[in-house]
Amino acid sequence: MRSVITVFLVLISLNLFLPAVIRADDKNPKKKKKSQNAEIKKIKPSLLSITQKLNDLSADENFYGRPEKIAARWNVIITDIRKSNLSRKDAVDSLYVFTNQLWDFMNARIAAKAIKKYSDAEWVFPLKGYGPAAIGGRNGNGYIVGGFDFFDGNTGGHPAQDIFINDRDQDGLDDNTGKPVEVLSMSGGIVIETRKNWTTDMMDIKGGNIVYIYDNYTNGLFYYAHLKDVLVNVGDYVEPGKVIGTVGRTGKNAYPSRSPTHLHIMYVRSFDGDLVPENLYKDLINVKTLN
Repeated sequence: MRSVITVFLVLISLNLFLPAVIRADDKNPKKKKKSQNAEIKKIKPSLLSITQKLNDLSADENFYGRPEKIAARWNVIITDIRKSNLSRKDAVDSLYVFTNQLWDFMNARIAAKAIKKYSDAEWVFPLKGYGPAAIGGRNGNGYIVGGFDFFDGNTGGHPAQDIFINDRDQDGLDDNTGKPVEVLSMSGGIVIETRKNWTTDMMDIKGGNIVYIYDNYTNGLFYYAHLKDVLVNVGDYVEPGKVIGTVGRTGKNAYPSRSPTHLHIMYVRSFDGDLVPENLYKDLINVKTLN
């Protein structure tokens, strides 16, 4: 009897609630129209579909309650992208869904006062004890888009800034302090990927030890590469200035002696799942520095 009552109440709530959902979706540019059609079809669900819906809601509650779970979905997608298992369209569509879900998840956590959203006015320079003078090239000209395509690892370009530390003997320590240089999260957000196990047997991997952070203010991703130590985990929330690792010489492009010790930082913004690089130079010369 209790099951019948539960089903009846769910049926009523769906009929009352879904029209409002559909109207709200019309104002939400992140939602695809096909999702509206899917909701319409659920207005008169069968008993079996109601049971499935309740099970799905319970699963979703557990899923969205754990940040490391939703953040880990990035790994599933990016692994297929790196292995060329997805067409470009499928990859973009997958990331469209992922970034929408992550955006909504983060907003829900903010509404619950569990975390805070940090604007670009609160960003910090990503190396502790350093500032704009450490940026390579002249006036940010190290940033070269070239033929770069996020979804094709074989394309060229260097849509990033390299920030060099004082390390003449290339031991990974600052020559002045004798200590590792801490890498700071430039933005707020959530860690969605790390690599901590790079060795010289993995010279095909360009970035070495890395951290990807999703910034829920701009709907973009910060990529930090060539780290020695990575001090955060997938699902960790970060604020601007959070120590996420130390500068190292890991990766195909940073390990050889020809390369001065540096942090490689790239930013890509999601436009409906299409990850497009943007130059951080102006931000880097204007953000506050931490000593």
